[in-house]
Amino acid sequence: MAQKKLFRFGEIKKFKNVLEYPENMKGNWRHFFNNSHPITLELACGRGEYAVGLAGMHPSQNFIGVDIKGNRMYIGAKKALENNLSNAAFLRTQIEMLPNYFSPGEVDQIWITFPDPQLRTSKAKKRLTHPRFLRLYHQILNPHGCIHLKTDSPQLYHFTLLVIDKYGLTLLEKSDNVYAGNHTPELAIKTFYESLDIAQSKKIHYLRFCLPQNIPNFDKEFQDLLKQTENIAAID
Repeated sequence: MAQKKLFRFGEIKKFKNVLEYPENMKGNWRHFFNNSHPITLELACGRGEYAVGLAGMHPSQNFIGVDIKGNRMYIGAKKALENNLSNAAFLRTQIEMLPNYFSPGEVDQIWITFPDPQLRTSKAKKRLTHPRFLRLYHQILNPHGCIHLKTDSPQLYHFTLLVIDKYGLTLLEKSDNVYAGNHTPELAIKTFYESLDIAQSKKIHYLRFCLPQNIPNFDKEFQDLLKQTENIAAID
């Protein structure tokens, strides 16, 4: 296993569609892609199923998978190269560093697919839809852009709905059971993690929302509210 990881880390350094902690990319992605098409990010992309899948669906848009785990990223990057998807790329870095790589308004959409739900309330700040992350996204997202969340965690789904309500976000679409009805082709893309649920025993939740002009900072009060809310849910 260690040898496989070392091999993959070595290979992605050669891939033209992978950038590891690059310099001077902020505001310059149009030069990398050789076009000015809209940019969509897949955060904590893992194997990059959404970056690759969306790139195949939408050739007139650019897609970038973002993750720190190069071992998994190798799989998506390799697939994109094999399928000649010049509109799919991968950025190896921490999500907290996104404003170092994108200028204000340079990103049109963000997909967050099956992130770690960080189920302990004490770990809530690590949830990728926590307000502290939303403020990061706000720095790079087009004012008319939106964020998509796809998760099998009802806790993360309801947590995000609470954030949307308390922080004045605009909810555009929601579903607590994506595959129970009609869904867009984009939602039909399955990540490796999602495909592991062979028995399809878990419901897949989906949210699409926009950020307000300003995201208030009352995170301490929100954390107290969260403790109360999640404690009640645990009892129920």
